[in-house]
Amino acid sequence: MEKATGLLRRNQRCKRRFLIANLLLIGWSVCTPAVGLAEPRVLRVGVVDGSQPCSYREAGVWRGLAVDLWTQVAQRENLHYRLMPMSSIQSMLDATRLNELDVAVECINLSPNRLRKYQFSLPFQEDGQAVMVANDPFSLSRAFLAAMLSPSLLRMVALLTLLLFVMSALVWWVEDYSSLVKHGGKGPLHRFIKVFTIILTGEGDAEIVDTSRGRAVLMAGYVVRNISSAVLVGFLTVELVQEAQGLASRRLSSFDELSVMRIGYKSGTVSEELLKELGMQLPDSSHQSKPARVPIDSIRDSLLALKDGRVNGVLADELQLRYLQSHADSSGIIPVLAMSGIRPELQGFALSPKLNPETVKRINLSISQLKRNGLVQQLRNEALAGPGATTNRSTF
Repeated sequence: MEKATGLLRRNQRCKRRFLIANLLLIGWSVCTPAVGLAEPRVLRVGVVDGSQPCSYREAGVWRGLAVDLWTQVAQRENLHYRLMPMSSIQSMLDATRLNELDVAVECINLSPNRLRKYQFSLPFQEDGQAVMVANDPFSLSRAFLAAMLSPSLLRMVALLTLLLFVMSALVWWVEDYSSLVKHGGKGPLHRFIKVFTIILTGEGDAEIVDTSRGRAVLMAGYVVRNISSAVLVGFLTVELVQEAQGLASRRLSSFDELSVMRIGYKSGTVSEELLKELGMQLPDSSHQSKPARVPIDSIRDSLLALKDGRVNGVLADELQLRYLQSHADSSGIIPVLAMSGIRPELQGFALSPKLNPETVKRINLSISQLKRNGLVQQLRNEALAGPGATTNRSTF
């Protein structure tokens, strides 16, 4: 009896030990994945529409330099992510700081103010701001016509006319056209105009001279006419074209000129910060003649805003404005970069401060490798060329 009781107690102790071991094993299996969840399995990646050529959505597909570069980084590092559309770059920056986003994918300027507040990836390019203004399709023609009436050209034409007039008078005197007028039916003005026209055009020389001295005058006229023609062509090619281009380029030389214009910009960008520094205010509902900064939803809307006269200049990243220049064929205006290279700054992705340091390191190393292999420059060229113009991309 006692032996059976002891055996029963030993069985009960074994069962309790087995149960405790199972509970410990279950607890370990539950707690172990919790450590791995400190880093999200699917990264929250913010993107902004209407920011060509860095990021934009076309036919439901996200494209652009920054989006393509992030895609390459994620594929190389086997990072799973989902795209989250945001309203502006500033909203993405704030979301990363609050850990509502893990990565903000855009060509984000690493300005001093932003570096104090936010965390960024390794920069992948450098870009400055620029100012774009618009000329209508006839501006160059008007400038060229204005140059055609320049005093220099008028003086040259007047000198050539005077020389040809003198030579016509010599032919009149050498060939004794005065006596021909007395015995002929044609008046002196009619005959002189005929002589002047033939010397001017070089057609029908034999009709106006019969003497050797007359032919010598025609030869001198031929030399003068050809030399003058060459000088005029050279003047038109060099002086007039340069002057016409200068009239049509509409270059701005300083911020003082910028501060008296109505300038369009995208909200939440360094362009807005610069306009605030210049003291440019938002337009109010009442009529005003003061310069103002005008928000624009999409960088593509800049061309329409310039054409409609809502703004007379656009401040944005130079890369964006050069993209607009190359895609402005059907806009009805001629975009011109009036200023460029303003405040060049490095550009990169914004990162959440709580993103796993190992993931940050992998992202930075991948960006560095892609820059070194030339893929970033290739993506930049493709972005400027626009959809449908991608080149054969190498595998890195």
